[in-house]
Amino acid sequence: MSWQPSASLINIRARAEVLAKIRAFFAARDVLEVETPLLTHSTIPDPNIASFKTTLNNKNLYLQTSPEFAMKRLLASGTESIYQICKAFRYDESGKLHNPEFTMLEWYRVDFDHHALMQEMDALLHALLQTKPAEKITYQESFQKHLNIDPLNCSLDDLRTCAQQNGLNDIPDLDKDGWLNILLIRFIEPHLGFTQPTFIYNFPKSQAALARINDDVAERFEVYINGVELANGFHELSDTNEQRQRFIADLKKRAQLKLEQPPLDEYFLQALANNFPNCSGVALGIDRLLMLYTKTKAINEVIAFTIDNC
Repeated sequence: MSWQPSASLINIRARAEVLAKIRAFFAARDVLEVETPLLTHSTIPDPNIASFKTTLNNKNLYLQTSPEFAMKRLLASGTESIYQICKAFRYDESGKLHNPEFTMLEWYRVDFDHHALMQEMDALLHALLQTKPAEKITYQESFQKHLNIDPLNCSLDDLRTCAQQNGLNDIPDLDKDGWLNILLIRFIEPHLGFTQPTFIYNFPKSQAALARINDDVAERFEVYINGVELANGFHELSDTNEQRQRFIADLKKRAQLKLEQPPLDEYFLQALANNFPNCSGVALGIDRLLMLYTKTKAINEVIAFTIDNC
């Protein structure tokens, strides 16, 4: 055990530099910095994301995996475009690229679609990392290019065969999105973003999460640098009934997996029904961004105290 920080003083100072540059970037664009609670009465029902839970006065409270729901309540109240730099928490995520407590930049741009937000993300990356203009490729094109398969029109058997042909013979049976995620992580992501940032956009509608669906695809994107996912963005869904149905579907999946059934965030759902603006939003991992900024290889080199020494 050591009482000293895992990050060097140089990298601790680099964090301060990056945060100052981010704030200057948004100040120049008249985007308002906000702050929302990290401890709330509900959490995201996504079965693939686990939350930390505690109790107060015999009631469950959750550390937020993202400030998204509260920020959208602010948007519905009329704040216009906003951003936040905050801590976020995800249970059982630890490793070279993960820490259960991490720093997130999340921002929302009113009257932006996901294409406009990709342009702004590209500008932010250039301002911070001096990156070249980004490459943009659809989710469908990325699978066709790297695996010679159409992810939007193939069958479950096609995906199993593709996995086997690429040496994946020990994977338990999955649903279609499960196979797509495995193939993306194993065979596509490692090739992305080495000469310039790469945006993958227009995901299958089954992976819409909180994004709008248009022309049978989800209007969302992910951005990669050096084979690592850095950010995830959406043209935000504003239909409260559709969002509730997606949450209910998530809860059913959680029940099948024998996971906890968290209460839905009714405040958030009410906000969607009350003057929620047309907007797009994106969440970016600051710690991974700092790894690129400092040219380091592991997240503990840019976080002062990780879960292993705090």
